[in-house]
Amino acid sequence: MTRPVVVMDPEIMGGTPVFAGTRVPVRILFEHLEAGDPLDLLLDDFPTVSREQAIAVLEEARAAVAPDAHPA
Repeated sequence: MTRPVVVMDPEIMGGTPVFAGTRVPVRILFEHLEAGDPLDLLLDDFPTVSREQAIAVLEEARAAVAPDAHPA
Protein backbone atom coordinates (compact mmCIF):
# COMPACT_ATOMS: atom_id res chain seq x y z
CA MET A 1 0.00 0.00 0.00
CA THR A 2 1.37 3.41 -0.93
CA ARG A 3 1.74 6.07 1.68
CA PRO A 4 -0.49 9.15 1.28
CA VAL A 5 1.18 12.33 0.08
CA VAL A 6 -1.39 14.62 1.68
CA VAL A 7 -3.13 14.17 5.01
CA MET A 8 -6.01 15.97 6.66
CA ASP A 9 -6.19 15.46 10.41
CA PRO A 10 -8.13 17.72 12.78
CA GLU A 11 -5.19 17.43 15.20
CA ILE A 12 -2.71 18.79 12.61
CA MET A 13 -3.21 22.40 11.55
CA GLY A 14 -6.94 22.12 12.27
CA GLY A 15 -7.50 19.67 9.42
CA THR A 16 -5.82 21.78 6.73
CA PRO A 17 -4.40 19.51 4.01
CA VAL A 18 -0.66 19.15 4.72
CA PHE A 19 2.20 17.19 3.22
CA ALA A 20 2.27 13.83 5.00
CA GLY A 21 4.70 13.76 7.92
CA THR A 22 4.88 17.57 8.10
CA ARG A 23 2.86 20.53 9.25
CA VAL A 24 3.35 22.30 5.89
CA PRO A 25 0.03 23.14 4.20
CA VAL A 26 -0.21 21.98 0.59
CA ARG A 27 -1.53 25.40 -0.40
CA ILE A 28 1.97 26.78 0.24
CA LEU A 29 3.21 24.84 -2.79
CA PHE A 30 0.60 26.44 -5.03
CA GLU A 31 1.17 29.89 -3.54
CA HIS A 32 4.90 29.63 -4.31
CA LEU A 33 4.21 28.51 -7.87
CA GLU A 34 1.59 31.24 -8.38
CA ALA A 35 4.17 33.79 -7.30
CA GLY A 36 6.55 32.44 -9.95
CA ASP A 37 8.90 30.87 -7.43
CA PRO A 38 10.87 27.81 -8.52
CA LEU A 39 10.15 24.54 -6.74
CA ASP A 40 13.61 24.66 -5.17
CA LEU A 41 12.66 27.79 -3.24
CA LEU A 42 9.74 25.99 -1.60
CA LEU A 43 12.02 23.05 -0.78
CA ASP A 44 14.60 25.42 0.72
CA ASP A 45 11.93 27.25 2.74
CA PHE A 46 10.31 24.01 3.96
CA PRO A 47 13.00 21.32 4.27
CA THR A 48 10.55 18.80 5.73
CA VAL A 49 8.86 18.61 2.32
CA SER A 50 10.67 16.36 -0.14
CA ARG A 51 10.91 16.98 -3.87
CA GLU A 52 9.10 13.66 -4.39
CA GLN A 53 6.19 14.82 -2.20
CA ALA A 54 5.87 18.13 -4.03
CA ILE A 55 5.94 16.48 -7.45
CA ALA A 56 3.43 13.85 -6.33
CA VAL A 57 1.02 16.59 -5.20
CA LEU A 58 1.38 18.36 -8.55
CA GLU A 59 0.78 15.10 -10.41
CA GLU A 60 -2.32 14.37 -8.30
CA ALA A 61 -3.63 17.87 -8.95
CA ARG A 62 -3.06 17.49 -12.70
CA ALA A 63 -4.84 14.14 -12.70
CA ALA A 64 -7.77 15.64 -10.78
CA VAL A 65 -8.34 18.52 -13.18
CA ALA A 66 -7.33 16.91 -16.47
CA PRO A 67 -7.27 13.13 -16.10
CA ASP A 68 -6.63 12.53 -19.80
CA ALA A 69 -4.01 15.21 -20.33
CA HIS A 70 -0.35 14.24 -20.59
CA PRO A 71 -0.49 10.78 -19.05
CA ALA A 72 2.58 9.95 -16.98
